[in-house]
Amino acid sequence: MKDNFNLNNKAAQYKPGYEEKAVLVGVAIAAQWESQVNEHLDELEFLASTSGAKVVKRFFQRLPHPDSRHYIGSGKLDEIRQYVEAHEIDLVIFDDDLTGKQTNNIEETLKVKIVDRSSLILDIFAKRAQTAQSKTQVELAQLQYLYPRLRGLWTHLERQRGGIGMRGPGEQEVETDRRIVKQKIQLLKERLEKIDQQASTQRKNRGELIRAALVGYTNVGKSTIMNLISKSEVLAENKLFATLDTTVRKVFLEDMPFLFSDTVGFIRKLPHHLVESFKSTLDEVRECDILVHVIDISHPQYEDHLKTVMQTLIEIKADGHPMLMVFNKMDAYREKHFDALLSDEEKINLENQLKETLKSRYDYPMVFISALNKDRIDEFRKVLSQMIKQQYVVRYPYLVKTW
Repeated sequence: MKDNFNLNNKAAQYKPGYEEKAVLVGVAIAAQWESQVNEHLDELEFLASTSGAKVVKRFFQRLPHPDSRHYIGSGKLDEIRQYVEAHEIDLVIFDDDLTGKQTNNIEETLKVKIVDRSSLILDIFAKRAQTAQSKTQVELAQLQYLYPRLRGLWTHLERQRGGIGMRGPGEQEVETDRRIVKQKIQLLKERLEKIDQQASTQRKNRGELIRAALVGYTNVGKSTIMNLISKSEVLAENKLFATLDTTVRKVFLEDMPFLFSDTVGFIRKLPHHLVESFKSTLDEVRECDILVHVIDISHPQYEDHLKTVMQTLIEIKADGHPMLMVFNKMDAYREKHFDALLSDEEKINLENQLKETLKSRYDYPMVFISALNKDRIDEFRKVLSQMIKQQYVVRYPYLVKTW
């Protein structure tokens, strides 16, 4: 198969520590707002940075519909080609998914690696995977992503043989690869089924304890909260998908035990294959008793992030649980939105207005904290313990427990 990752004989420069130079490409389809595309490109740049690339430029185009051959128009493609050649760019990242044919056509024109949003997220997941379970889940998602794109990646053989349906050895190569990938997918699915059974048995063996699961958009502070409440050492850093493997800890609040789990963060345009492959990980969310939904209130698009998480919970059938909304990073919110000239009283009034607005919009218990500064963590603990106590009462109405 054509090696898409060693074009122009650049393989030698991809050494540990080398930062690949990238450009981003965003397309506004039909009536989509340009500001919305720029927000998505901001996130794409963060994804690229997390993956180890340095973004040096963005390209934007408005189209009535994506071009079937190159996704973008020929004029914009030529503009990108000139920039790539002039600045020795290593890869071009598209904010939307490309077909194998489109990837191949763009790559032939630009002569550099072409990456779309899904493959970039998969690359980050592959780097973050630590356990056998998450490595298997990521590998399955990668192969499921690759499978329908094999024909597009083999089009260089089509020109050698021609013919309807790409007759000859080229087609044989495609079908051989399809069989290999299909067999591997089946093997990984069987392996994950065994892992799912083991994980399900582990969850059943946890006995009668109430379970609470941290959910939320990626990089909102879930792991920091997990560390505060459970006094554990879960990796927490300012990068997307810092946590990939689910962490479960037994925690005591007011001498009341429960199980607290930190799960993988969600993101807009989350590849479907990832949701499918991470079924066993997401079972922690589906089977919990309480969802602790963490929102980065300081982020300009926090409402969009909140909706993305809610929609994902619906998709994985985990939206029916009691939920506590935790608006985190209040310190960063105040820094961004409160003018230094405002009096303390005015700041309190503005903050109260924000809280009242959110309480009128969402019918869930909510707390406003700063996990990094440990601000109002006691209030968070109190509300969470009350919700856990209510769940114990519901589950064991005739059993008096003294914690």
